[in-house]
Amino acid sequence: MIPMDDDMESGVLRSYQDKPRTFPSMRSKPHTPRIIRLLMGINVRVLLILLLLVFGGVFYIGAKTSPVIVFVFSVCIISFLLSIHLTKWVLSKDEGPPEMVQISDAIRDGAEGFLRTQYGTISKMAVLLALVILSIYLFRTPSPQQESSGLGRSASAFITVAAFLLGALCSGIAGYVGMWVSVRANVRVSSAARRSAREALQIAVRAGGFSALVVVGMAVIGIAILYATFYVWLDVDSPGSMKVTELPLLLVGYGFGASFVALFAQLGGGIYTKAADVGADLVGKVEQGIPEDDPRNPAVIADLVGDNVGDCAARGADLFESIAAEIISAMILGGTMAQRCKIEDPSGFILFPLVVHSFDLVVSSVGILSIRGTRESGLKASIEDPMAILQKGYSVSIVLAVLAFAASTRWMLYTEQAPSAWLNFALCGLVGIMTAYVFVWITKYYTDYKHEPVRTLALSSTTGHGTNIIAGVSLGLESTALPVLVISVSIVSAFWLGQSCGLLDEAGNPTGGLFGTAVATMGMLSTAGYILTMDMFGPIADNAGGIVEMSQQPESVREITDLLDAVGNTTKATTKGFAIGSAALASFLLFSAYMDEVSSFARESFKEVDIAIPEVFVGGLLGSMLIFLFSAWACSAVGRTAQEVVAEVRRQFIERPGIMDYTEKPDYGRCVAIVASASLKEMIKPGALAIVSPIAIGLIFRILGHYTGHPLLGAKVVAAFLMFATVSGILMALFLNTAGGAWDNAKKYIETGAFGGKGSESHKAAVTGDTVGDPFKDTAGPSLHVLIKMLATITLVMAPVFL
Repeated sequence: MIPMDDDMESGVLRSYQDKPRTFPSMRSKPHTPRIIRLLMGINVRVLLILLLLVFGGVFYIGAKTSPVIVFVFSVCIISFLLSIHLTKWVLSKDEGPPEMVQISDAIRDGAEGFLRTQYGTISKMAVLLALVILSIYLFRTPSPQQESSGLGRSASAFITVAAFLLGALCSGIAGYVGMWVSVRANVRVSSAARRSAREALQIAVRAGGFSALVVVGMAVIGIAILYATFYVWLDVDSPGSMKVTELPLLLVGYGFGASFVALFAQLGGGIYTKAADVGADLVGKVEQGIPEDDPRNPAVIADLVGDNVGDCAARGADLFESIAAEIISAMILGGTMAQRCKIEDPSGFILFPLVVHSFDLVVSSVGILSIRGTRESGLKASIEDPMAILQKGYSVSIVLAVLAFAASTRWMLYTEQAPSAWLNFALCGLVGIMTAYVFVWITKYYTDYKHEPVRTLALSSTTGHGTNIIAGVSLGLESTALPVLVISVSIVSAFWLGQSCGLLDEAGNPTGGLFGTAVATMGMLSTAGYILTMDMFGPIADNAGGIVEMSQQPESVREITDLLDAVGNTTKATTKGFAIGSAALASFLLFSAYMDEVSSFARESFKEVDIAIPEVFVGGLLGSMLIFLFSAWACSAVGRTAQEVVAEVRRQFIERPGIMDYTEKPDYGRCVAIVASASLKEMIKPGALAIVSPIAIGLIFRILGHYTGHPLLGAKVVAAFLMFATVSGILMALFLNTAGGAWDNAKKYIETGAFGGKGSESHKAAVTGDTVGDPFKDTAGPSLHVLIKMLATITLVMAPVFL
């Protein structure tokens, strides 16, 4: 439970009538992470020397590996320097009047306190899982490649565990960075909104850009350092040692660690933010008829804290995991293809993903910096469409990404064996880039209230709560069709382009199909930095609106933050759609890598999964069932926690009648404590289900196959489990995310004055729909696309257990 100070716990704050816009300190004692305190205690010169030594060591290892690694290190470090510049620029902006600062401080302490506790819980589970992985790898049968390279069981075990823990650590840091910037930018956006919508927009974008560059840069440099370290330490490509084409398989633990932390961060943060949001809306808006983020609502601070831990921290870990999984799976497939085609220098195909995401840092940086402030102020600046401004930045990033991708393929994928292959792969990347753009457009169409679907949903609110729910569910179900068609066309197109690139194996068969889909996935994620920037923009704008409302700023300021908040809802929804699409492609790649890994350990071909076999079909059913059960547990966790919040908020309104006329202060700390404690407890069950299920199913059917004479039965059942879970998970995530986003923006549309505006019966129905959609779009939906990638990585890591 997060400690609160006496004022916040008791709710005994000074009267509104005395100082209606002044909030006494609601802060608990600020806690700086221990590592930060240690670094701050070091002499600046000593710290500078240490950093130079670290960078020198990194570049030395990179130089011993490949010039490409040096290039990747250089770009990542430059992007980190740019992120520092963005941070200084954002923090140089004023924080506004004292009442804004005090509210922001309370949000900051609540978010930092929850993350400390949550990450402490996750770290203990990660250490426990690392010990399990170590035990399995110490007793498993080594693969033929490991035997030929002399890499023993113990070395393989410790390498995998080290990679797992490093991936978990980096994913945790990525999440913390996302939260760190949002809790400091929100009040600055609020303050800027008093002057200009464009200035507020620029601050929110640059704050999100800082987080995005750090997250993407950490994912890239983490894998590059791990690769280079293993390359030098294991003396790769020397006589009698491991081949470079086999090296990417040692990185799988890194992706598993990243997905492990991302899943629990998404679950815990999602439960926190949506339980608080539901409790605040149901009692505050519907029962009491007060505005969103009204200071009289006891759950408002918990709701604003939740935006940071659920949307910023969790999404940073989520995208970090997406990029890590995609890079590692593409490196594995690139190495496998190069080995089959006997390419003289396979390093280009292996390191290509790192180069693509290095250019991602460059093009996303240009897109972020292209959004500039304006000298105009007042009404002229406030009527600009923030979504159009963000789309311009995205268009800049897209155009540069196409050029950078073409240059990357020509540089890294040119081979004398097939001189035109690089062009086919460049077209695969173009397919991926177009897929990302179309995904963003489709999600925007279904979730932005400028378009017909959300307006139709808002219209359904005029006839009651029931029709609003029916229309929202229908919209969510319909919204799965176009994305699935786009994914299908993308996979087939990329596979065909890769297959026809001219690369042949020893038997003369074309082998570039799977790598073509990998390249398309890289194309889709080639603007990941800008996508994450747009995603981080949403919760920062939402927090800014809450601070403006709680500090009782003029209505004109709230109009600006409401406009930014509505756009933020759309950008959050579009980035979730983007994440689902990339998860679908990445899971397909990891599934292919899993089948290759099973073939390697079983020493026999494993290219097909026959679902006509009863046990295999049952494995598929269990995979689909997992998706529904996981979603149910995630949503019910939000519901149970929200019930506690609703009961607490109702209690305070009954026992403290002076809250409504501003003569008594709500007890904000009690609601924060409820959701913090409950979310940490509730995230364990669905998370454990996701980890235990594939391992348990694989072991059970492995034993069954042993007694029935089918040695590969366990591996086949797990393959079906993974395949069906991926398909069901993609569809379910699309439905949940889009329906939730549409319900939210239908409410926002009515709040602009449509169909009776705030406080009307249609508004109350829309609030009910938004409440139903909250656990859909911010808990179950985002957790699902993390889940399907984690299932793919855990089956890849545990493949030997199923044989």
